[in-house]
Amino acid sequence: MKKTAAIILAAGKGTRMKSDKPKVIFELAGKPMINRVVETANKINSDLIAIVVGYKKEQVIDVVPKNDNIKFVEQVQQNGTGHAVMVTEEIFKDFDGDVFILCGDVPLLRYKTLEKIQEHHRGHNASCTVLTAFMDDALRYGRIVRNTDGNVQRIVEFKDATEEEKEINEINTGIYCFNAKDLFAALHGIDNNNNQNEYYLTDTLEILNNMNKLVTSVILYDMVEASGVNSKEQLANLETEFLSRQEHFER
Repeated sequence: MKKTAAIILAAGKGTRMKSDKPKVIFELAGKPMINRVVETANKINSDLIAIVVGYKKEQVIDVVPKNDNIKFVEQVQQNGTGHAVMVTEEIFKDFDGDVFILCGDVPLLRYKTLEKIQEHHRGHNASCTVLTAFMDDALRYGRIVRNTDGNVQRIVEFKDATEEEKEINEINTGIYCFNAKDLFAALHGIDNNNNQNEYYLTDTLEILNNMNKLVTSVILYDMVEASGVNSKEQLANLETEFLSRQEHFER
């Protein structure tokens, strides 16, 4: 039976939180955000959870409950999401299965949503399945570019998008399920030739397409699940949303 794993990105400081402590250890309804994400990863029976730490890593490690299936990997320099996933490669060298990419500052993603993604991913024998959403105003989110078959061809980051691409209202939530071996093979093909000079995880999708691999998608209809926290105000708003629908988010 194929294994399941998760990589949780938790290396950033979160400057807009206006605090010296790492963003992911801020609490939502009495629990650190990172622990909510770890619990979600455990609910899908992850055999391995790799948490990428960086800024004040000891504080993040200290708040996460100890578990044999959790490994911490340090990203010394924050060079983009692609680089963050790259640093976990050694841990996954013998892993054969699905790996989810999750964000430590997205605390309300439901495990039922991840199960839906994985069912679709395996049912279509996909190399990557990305969770997308439609927004009337897509703001600065990465845009989903589809091919003639209706599958995902690539994701273009807002800062690199043409005016035409900015009109696309289907966006990338930043949540993915990859075939682990395909993921790391594609990561070896990315570069930082973009406006941010960063290694984008999103670039792997076009590389996989060029390898004749299938990149598919699942649509998220409740954007609260994919809402990240960048400020104390956003955290407070998410907590209010959580408390009003607590039973929904915990199942």
